[in-house]
Amino acid sequence: MKKTIKVAGAIIHNEANDILCALRSNTMSLPNLWEFPGGKIEEGEQPKETLRREIQEELGCDIEVFDLVEDTSYDYGNVIINLRTYHARIVADKPVPAEHAALLWLPVTSLQSLVWAPADIPAVQHIMAAQTEITVSA
Repeated sequence: MKKTIKVAGAIIHNEANDILCALRSNTMSLPNLWEFPGGKIEEGEQPKETLRREIQEELGCDIEVFDLVEDTSYDYGNVIINLRTYHARIVADKPVPAEHAALLWLPVTSLQSLVWAPADIPAVQHIMAAQTEITVSA
């Protein structure tokens, strides 16, 4: 049976409602693919706690975590990743990449211009669809 790794990702919005995208570095698995920052959920930890800890470690800033956006499992062949993504916003400091090759703030409508890690794609599609609904109903 394949190992399933539970991870949490933060869909961080700024005041302009742009989304923080993180480019995986050459030293990470899935190099040069974009993702929502976050990390592995430790034993006994809640996903929102994971995100606050991981964002502090990876980006050096504090976030407030909101609602669950997507709960996705993706089979990478050697391992299954269960990714839970949450809306979040920065409440202290500015994000600086400690592990990622780059950070980029993008409008929701431009997210599809990046090449995303497969497990992140359902969350990208979800927030793009939600943004379209908001635009249409406005």
